[in-house]
Amino acid sequence: MNKPYNHTKATLALAKASFRSIMRSPSAVVFTLAFPLIFILVFGFLGGGGVKVDLAVAPGSNLQNPIIYALEKVSVVRLIKDKAPKEIQADLEKGTIDAVIDVKSNPSGTPAFIADVKYTSASIDKSNILKSILNNLLYTLNSRDMKPTIAELNESTVKGRIYRTIDFILPGQLGFSLLSTGVFGTAFVFFSLRQTLVIKRFFATPVKRSSIVLGEGLARIGFALLGALFIILIGHFFFHFTLIHGVITVINMLLLATIGVIVFMGFGFVVSGLAKSESTIPPISNIITLPQFLLSGTFFSIDAFPNWLQPISRALPLTYLNDAMRKVAFEGAGLWDVKQQILIMIIWGFGIYAVAVKVFKWE
Repeated sequence: MNKPYNHTKATLALAKASFRSIMRSPSAVVFTLAFPLIFILVFGFLGGGGVKVDLAVAPGSNLQNPIIYALEKVSVVRLIKDKAPKEIQADLEKGTIDAVIDVKSNPSGTPAFIADVKYTSASIDKSNILKSILNNLLYTLNSRDMKPTIAELNESTVKGRIYRTIDFILPGQLGFSLLSTGVFGTAFVFFSLRQTLVIKRFFATPVKRSSIVLGEGLARIGFALLGALFIILIGHFFFHFTLIHGVITVINMLLLATIGVIVFMGFGFVVSGLAKSESTIPPISNIITLPQFLLSGTFFSIDAFPNWLQPISRALPLTYLNDAMRKVAFEGAGLWDVKQQILIMIIWGFGIYAVAVKVFKWE
């Protein structure tokens, strides 16, 4: 009596064979590991010493006060005291300095000093860091038993930590790796299987179509997660990439990576279905990947983009993956805390797979 065909074993066998094929593919290794790792090494070495915030002191500002004294002791802040007003204004507009502070004695006596700080929209990330530093600093000064008080504080205090360049760059490069693996890898593999009639040969066997897709998907997810883990560990041990909760943070990032690569594979299925020849896969794939790579906060915060461009950036799935990765790694957020980002990625997944079902071709 013949045993029933084991589709699970067939799926796992396909996944194993596909994984071996991916590991032997130079392009897969380059897009998944080499490119992101090169960017991480460059920005890691550039930002190894931590972020520095350039804070100009306005001409005529009172320099003999506890606020300036305290700022001089903050290693993250670089005080600039020798610039003219016009030069400060020009540097603010260009983003070459991050803010200007003007401290004046208060004639009424309470509080003792009034500090006016002007930030620049050209340096959103560093402005946010400086706001946190100033809030914490003023809270500390006002908490001392001093009369009159130094300054009023209407904001809550957030405990700060050193925000290195790698803390922003690595999640973006990880997202880029997952996007490249999902789109280019899936598109080339299924187009090749169709062109070489491998899929047609599969149809002559008891293997289900779902087993073919699932096997290839498992192989690609497994490869992407290995690449993600490698990138995270390199960033953490060599460049002090922040992992607030250690292993738990790594696991959460890998779960986000799984969701991300599954969504991005949907784009790969669409490209595979639309492509008429192997030479048309790269341009179609680039139409999908390049806007996300450039506009999804991979290198720069999308808050620094023009107002008209920001809604486009906030519509892209990679934006939400990058945002969720950064919140989990640096802020210590759990998966439930980034449920909005996950939900939007899932919605993108349903939408793109609905399109893939319509355009994907088996033969």
